[in-house]
Order: sequence, then C-alpha cells, then structure tokens
Amino acid sequence: MTVRVLIVDDQALFREALATLLEVQPEIDVVGEAANGEEAVRLCAELRPDVALMDLRMPVLDGIAATARLRAEQPGVRVLALTTFDDDEDVFAALRAGAVGYLLKDVSSTRLVEALVAAQRGESVLQPSVAAKLVARVARLPAETPRPSATPLSDRELEVVRLLADGRSNREIAKTLFLAEGTVKNLVTSVLSKLQVRDRTQAALRAKELGLF
Repeated sequence: MTVRVLIVDDQALFREALATLLEVQPEIDVVGEAANGEEAVRLCAELRPDVALMDLRMPVLDGIAATARLRAEQPGVRVLALTTFDDDEDVFAALRAGAVGYLLKDVSSTRLVEALVAAQRGESVLQPSVAAKLVARVARLPAETPRPSATPLSDRELEVVRLLADGRSNREIAKTLFLAEGTVKNLVTSVLSKLQVRDRTQAALRAKELGLF
C-alpha cells in the first residue's frame, strides 16, 4: 500500500526536486504540489492525500496555520513538517497545531520515506534534535498534580521508550535492538498502553516525567 503525499513548499525548485526524489520510491505516490498553505488546504480537500509534507514559512498562509486548518477540516490528512528551522517556537507551534512529526530538510531520503510511512500510520516522527527539545521543555515545566502510576515497563520496553525519545522510527529501533519490525511495533503498543498515552511523543514525555531515562 503506497502513501499518497502532497508536497507543500513555496520554493518551486525544492518541490520539483523532492517530487522527483520521492516518485522513484515504491512506497510513495506524490499526488500533488502546493506553493503555500492556502493552496495546500484546497488541494487536500480535492486530492485526499495520506500525508501533507509541510514547509512552515510560506506566503499567503504559513505551514502552522495550514496545519491547524487541516486538523479541523481534513482530520484524515496527517501533516509532517519538513523545514529548515528547528527553533523552539516553530517546533512547538507546529506540534500544537497538529503535525504528527517534525523533520529538517537535511534529513536523508531513507529517513524521509520511513517518516512518511510512519506518519500514514499515525505515528509521531521527530528529528532527534526536536525530540530532545521536547524532553528538555517538559523537564522545565512546574510539577503538576500527580497522575496515576504507570504499569512498570520491562527492560526491553525501557530500551524502546528511550529510543523513541531520540526520535527513532520503528525500523531504526528494530535495527538497533536486533529485533523484527513487527516485534518493535508490538512493544511500542505495549509501552503506550502501560504509560497511558496516545502516541509516541507523549510516551517519551511521560517516560521523562517518570524518571525512566
């Protein structure tokens, strides 16, 4: 099953180069290109892509505002931010708006394809530097009302959640731990359940909150 992707970037040359790169990947079907957020929202309604690969700083309507509109109007479209910038405000604004992941434009093609496939499944995909920013911000937050205790994680699950916090995909975790990718998927599901969270990003934050790494 291929991932239907809409490329959103205000630089025509970058869009064309990225489309050329992705179209040769058997897992990816590039269904369209948009030059700004307003065009992206319109094309998502017409083309129904699985993932919008979204730049953030664009004219007419920026990527963060477009992401928020897509979450409200086209919740079936996953937004994966792909940008040059990793400053804190861009990162947190994009994730608050509803992006399922955040990558920088120096990402490898292999990592990008893995991220698009993961985003289609609803997984959070974060550049390691971005994951570190999230963990650091949580560490600076004031203490909140204690949450119910999480079910203890096994040693293997602890290894998985630490790699999640580094922004690793299931495939990368599988290679690191010498496991089958299906086994890693099951471990991630177990981690989410035990930590009482909905996604990988929340799992990393919850694990940090519990002092698991």
